Amino acid sequence: MRLTEWAYSLSESMLAEPLPRRWAHSLGVAKRARSLSPILGHDAELLEAAAVLHDVGYSPSIVTTGFHPLDGARFLRDQEGADERVVRLVAHHSCALLEAEERGLRHDLETEFELERPDLVDALIVSDMTTTPYGEHTTPAARLDEIVQRYGPDTIVGRFIQRAAPEIYAAAERVEGRMARVQATAQPT
Repeated sequence: MRLTEWAYSLSESMLAEPLPRRWAHSLGVAKRARSLSPILGHDAELLEAAAVLHDVGYSPSIVTTGFHPLDGARFLRDQEGADERVVRLVAHHSCALLEAEERGLRHDLETEFELERPDLVDALIVSDMTTTPYGEHTTPAARLDEIVQRYGPDTIVGRFIQRAAPEIYAAAERVEGRMARVQATAQPT
């Protein structure tokens, strides 16, 4: 079974029934990741697998710390024997170190899971932060706004996402720049 087939099947089994909105979001994030394949080369499948699995830590059957990047990465590593790079991307998706810090879990996340290549981290940030909770495409600004509104500005998630905003915008600029360069070289002269 291909990596993406396995990832979609596992994510669906963990999220579709207990958390249908989270499953819709995960499908949208994977679709967005797939759209970035021109800049991902041989890592396109890896990123799509990580994208569809990025929120698996929300599954009620595996929650332990309540911090979904850490719970998901531990589950994928310890129970599923998942590809190490997929695990690292899930662990660190969307500036997770900043939220881990808010939760007192930064040391755990940093020591258990290395960071993946920055270009892949950027691509996953963009895939997640340009997808609504319902799986539709949006802008980073609208997504950040939605998160702050949903959780509240003074909650752990609200504080973290406001701190992460500059890096999310920077990742979007880097990814957009890479996509523009690829598209420009693909245009006939």
